[in-house]
Amino acid sequence: MASDPHFKNRLQVFKNKGKDQDEMRRRRNEQTVELRKNKREETLQKRRNVPITDSTDEDDVDRSLSNTNLEQLVAQAAQSDNPPVQLVAVQSARKLLSSDRNPPIDALIASEILPILVRCLECHDNPALQFEAAWALTNIASGTSAQTNKVVQAGAVPLFLQLLHSPQQNVCEQAVWALGNIIGDGPHLRDYVIELGVVNPLLSFIKPDIPITFLRNVTWVIVNLCRNKDPPPPMHTIKEILPALNVLIHHTDINILVDTVWALSYLTDGGNEQIQMVIDSGVVPKLIPLLSHKEVKVQTAALRAVGNIVTGTDEQTQVVLNCDALSHFPTLLTHQKEKICKEAVWFLSNITAGNQSQVQAVIDAGLLPKIIRNLSKGDFQTQKEAAWAISNLTIGGNREQVARLIQEGVIPPFCDLLTCKDAQVVQVVLDGINNMLKMAGSQVEQLANMIEECGGLDKIEQLQNHDNIEIYKLAYDIIEQYFSGDAEDDPNLAPAAGDAGFHFDPSTNVPNEGFQF
Repeated sequence: MASDPHFKNRLQVFKNKGKDQDEMRRRRNEQTVELRKNKREETLQKRRNVPITDSTDEDDVDRSLSNTNLEQLVAQAAQSDNPPVQLVAVQSARKLLSSDRNPPIDALIASEILPILVRCLECHDNPALQFEAAWALTNIASGTSAQTNKVVQAGAVPLFLQLLHSPQQNVCEQAVWALGNIIGDGPHLRDYVIELGVVNPLLSFIKPDIPITFLRNVTWVIVNLCRNKDPPPPMHTIKEILPALNVLIHHTDINILVDTVWALSYLTDGGNEQIQMVIDSGVVPKLIPLLSHKEVKVQTAALRAVGNIVTGTDEQTQVVLNCDALSHFPTLLTHQKEKICKEAVWFLSNITAGNQSQVQAVIDAGLLPKIIRNLSKGDFQTQKEAAWAISNLTIGGNREQVARLIQEGVIPPFCDLLTCKDAQVVQVVLDGINNMLKMAGSQVEQLANMIEECGGLDKIEQLQNHDNIEIYKLAYDIIEQYFSGDAEDDPNLAPAAGDAGFHFDPSTNVPNEGFQF
């Protein structure tokens, strides 16, 4: 394919018989970063910004905290023989760390308070002290990766795991939150906490009498367990988590539902083996209806999860189609949120990369005109996905299916993208045009006429000067093979060369009965 290394990287994650097995179906790699960043900002932030409620005058609180002498605070926090003084000091440290205004995490770490806070976690006869220390450590662990690692290095994780069994619910919940921050730092700490045995006690909290705020925290930690794919979570952990996600996907709380579906989307982004584990769990039929959920956040997560599933094999894709997924797409392709439209077209690009019955399912669902509309009127990222959907169909589809695509009016908006600055898109469109011309047979002149009439030929000619060697070679080959002056058929169809390029008789158009190969 193209010599552009970025383009090659994209093609490495894609599928079908006309190309390398992995070329046509595409996982979300760099394309997903923006959505995932948005998700993290919305609901997966690690910091616990709990307001200080001991005083009704926030300025008084800020003033008292700013006057805190850290050296004296640490000395008081270490007074295990004087529990009241120790509790007040640890509580003061927690308040400092709960401030929205640049909490002094590094200053407190430098003050060497971490070992003292960790020791406080062991004070089982003083749950108030355990709670305050756990809260302070939670907020330290919510900072940078280096700050999170300081909490781990201080030996906090095994003690947090012990606190999951505390009879005090607020202590349990705070330990869950702290572990969520640590797990969320990345795969290394995630796997460390898994090895120490976090999963079973965490999942044991999912029961009918758990308070909703606590269950939200548990679900958020499960999301962090499913995040990251370099490496992905251990297979045995995924197997343990999937039954819980099958339960949580029925929850009526929107926050819990959104996080549950994002957890599934992360798991399905880990390759075909993980996709199959999700399918085998039986969750897919519960996932598909969420594509039409009234809450956009749920729709977004569900679309990503099912979209990841259809990056798998034809058989895995068929599981999604068998759940009537395509019936949701007329609405998704015309959604007011452009990101939803983009993701919906990306989903369909992986269906058109499938077998011919899957391509036919897209046609039968009436989705071709909506894909073409997004190709024509979507923002550039959506147009890009639509170009892949069209080009994939020209590779995997049969002659009748490609003729239907042309009949629906794909040629003008498809050719319009030949002037974009993105070499990937230009390559994809040229490939699609070349495939259509190859398949046109006796109607190749009529198709060439359509391409010329909408200005496509002029654009292809210009691409003979493109910097990308693959693009200018393909542009040259298309012109040489399909737009040269050596027409052997009807002389009225033969193009005449002029200063502005080749021109066909504009009276020669698509037949009234439609374009058929």
